[in-house]
Amino acid sequence: MDKFRLPSEISEEEWPSPSTFIEEAKASVKEAEDKGIVLRIMGGMAIYLHSQEHKHLWKKLGRLGKKVFTDIDFVSYGKFRGQLLSFFKNRGFMINQRMLYYYGKHRQIYYGEKIPMVEIFYDKLQMNHTIDYKKRLGVDSPTVPLAELLLQKIQMVRMNEKDIKDTIVLVRAHEIGKDDKERINRASIGARLLSDWGFYYTATTNLQKIANSLSNYVVLGEEDIRVVKGRINELLNYLEEEPKGMKWKSRALLGTKKKWYNEVDEWDVISSPSHGSTEKEK
Repeated sequence: MDKFRLPSEISEEEWPSPSTFIEEAKASVKEAEDKGIVLRIMGGMAIYLHSQEHKHLWKKLGRLGKKVFTDIDFVSYGKFRGQLLSFFKNRGFMINQRMLYYYGKHRQIYYGEKIPMVEIFYDKLQMNHTIDYKKRLGVDSPTVPLAELLLQKIQMVRMNEKDIKDTIVLVRAHEIGKDDKERINRASIGARLLSDWGFYYTATTNLQKIANSLSNYVVLGEEDIRVVKGRINELLNYLEEEPKGMKWKSRALLGTKKKWYNEVDEWDVISSPSHGSTEKEK
């Protein structure tokens, strides 16, 4: 391989099938586990793996197109950083040295022939808002817990169409609950949002927008809309009713007059596809 290529630079004819991405992701987690390394899948692929009974929704929403997966997103603990360098090299990947120099402590970007790109985040996902995975990666496997999957999507100040569709499928497939047993753990979400007004504002604004936009997706049935809207409202009501600390309340007084989120640079959105459409798929 002569040079690093972004997913956008690879033609559809060369593009791996969704099953190729999934097989590589699951095999990587299993091999890492055998070596004593904690590695978990994040993002849209993790939502897909967790929501097989609603796989038809992905198809209806146009989520399972040719480039349904643009890369594989993993998270691990920082103590495994050195081991994973050789781990992915042995799996046929090359590290991007430029990205290693800039982001190596918190994030590594690999590329390969079979899978165009693999990204590994360490300890935290730091985008518009920060999701700390401390003590949470052992809760589920081969993916991160459902609460973190939802937080990953709704932490973005500007959600794209792909992420909205992912959120709809995730919420349709899982109840809001008090634990992580195939439920979206409201307490885990509350622990992040109720101590950070900015994150709370972004997340609840996104959830409300999604709930209000469901009727625009003509492929959703009445039951889909009822369930998704009901679960979003259940989570929003829980977050609204839970007590907030003085720090949260003080920051809330400033509102959006002061920037409440972190800016992300071009490499933080490296894998984001262009916006899609809410119109009926042809």
